[in-house]
Amino acid sequence: MTPPPGWYPDPTAPPTERWWDGAAWTEHRRQPQNTPAAPQAFGPPVEPPLPAAGPQRPPAAPGRGAKTIALAAAGIVLVASIATGAVLLGRGDDDPKSRTAPTSSAPAPTDPTATASSAEPTPTEDASTAVDQLNGITLPVLDGWQKAENVVDDDMLITTPRTYDCPGDSGLCRHGTVVSRTVTGTDETSPEVIAKRDIKDAADASYDKNGINQQPFGGIESHQQIAARQTAVAGRAGYLVRWKVKTAKGPGGYVQSVVFPSSAGSEALVTVRITVDAGQDAPPLSDMDRIVKGIRAAGDSGSDGGVGSSIGPTVTP
Repeated sequence: MTPPPGWYPDPTAPPTERWWDGAAWTEHRRQPQNTPAAPQAFGPPVEPPLPAAGPQRPPAAPGRGAKTIALAAAGIVLVASIATGAVLLGRGDDDPKSRTAPTSSAPAPTDPTATASSAEPTPTEDASTAVDQLNGITLPVLDGWQKAENVVDDDMLITTPRTYDCPGDSGLCRHGTVVSRTVTGTDETSPEVIAKRDIKDAADASYDKNGINQQPFGGIESHQQIAARQTAVAGRAGYLVRWKVKTAKGPGGYVQSVVFPSSAGSEALVTVRITVDAGQDAPPLSDMDRIVKGIRAAGDSGSDGGVGSSIGPTVTP
């Protein structure tokens, strides 16, 4: 069982913290915050240490002082050994995207009451909802889809459950994917401008060359823009662009880029990319609209609210 998503000590660059998404390390890092510790994988929270300052205990009885000092020294040596081992292990990991889970220092629970409470489901365990904690949104997991498992892209939140042999270069492909990421590397603040820029990158990433320079579909031969419109996402004004792509091998597919401001933090722009194959075994194209309509700000449990409603013209295929 791996720990839930959260900030943990970065095994490659202590003492910074790194975001664990529940399955793999992401590229998001930060300096240690004065906030409560990240969720533990097992057992009750570890009791905080006693403060160094404050009233002192009375002197130990004769004959016990040496034993107390020895125990304290042994504890210091043990803590130092653990810290040194963690640093050496972190430095030995040359892969910045190591999928090694952060370990928990909490002991296994022995109290039946503690065990029962730790087994209670959390919001991230809801099979019908995928949570993007960094961008402060949740996305619906529709029938025929699942939360992403064993994927290379850390930003991929939802996929279709089954894989198939890619028609181009060797490998396994999926009939549908959903990726959510923060827009970076630009001062542009217009969702429309970003969406129109991003759609080509989204199409290339899904149907042209992948991250290891392979072409699972033999490359993109042509594309047709079938939608470009303003749309409300999680109660915010966004913009949507959708392409239909023709590939050298296989049936091709549909790629959609939706850009909107996050409701959390600095309200940075968020891009949600959705791909659906055009083949017979792929999800219906209408799932693209249903996913966008179901995007909500984290913590918003309302069943309606105008989320995803169109506020502009649509180009139909």
